[in-house]
Amino acid sequence: MDYRLFVAIDLPDAVRDELSVLCRHLERVRWTPQDQFHLTLRFIGRGDGALVRDLCEQLSSLEPDPFSLILAGTGYFPPRGMPNILWAGVQPSDQLKKLYRRVDEALFYCGVKREGRKFAPHITLGRLTGEPHDAVGEWLAGTASFRSSSFDVRSFHLYTSRLTSRGALHTKLASF
Repeated sequence: MDYRLFVAIDLPDAVRDELSVLCRHLERVRWTPQDQFHLTLRFIGRGDGALVRDLCEQLSSLEPDPFSLILAGTGYFPPRGMPNILWAGVQPSDQLKKLYRRVDEALFYCGVKREGRKFAPHITLGRLTGEPHDAVGEWLAGTASFRSSSFDVRSFHLYTSRLTSRGALHTKLASF
């Protein structure tokens, strides 16, 4: 079986509720369903069952210490040019960076190429489908001061993602 894989941190329901308040006031946006909000640590790409087994073995050995996170601010990708993804940011965290590096190392050990770009932790809120730039600017101005409740990170997960006409659907394969 062929999988589309990524490693992510789940968000508590209370934080998902806080994020859902941001997902309004723009018409031509395909908003991420609240139950699909997550913080991607590392996108892997396509892989088979053998890779999933190897990843599970390597990721289960990490055993990171629990830490707390706060989501803060909003923005869009790409950072230059016409925006197409709206996101909520993450307050800087040394523990999150450490977990990212450890996950990246485990993936590399399994034969997954290293990420070519800098780690930019975020939660994807929605994908633009033609919203005028000035409307996005107004949305950003109204959401820039967003700050979530603090939440504990005690685990991370290996997910598979299936692309559909209504967006990606994520299924948890394993927890660590």
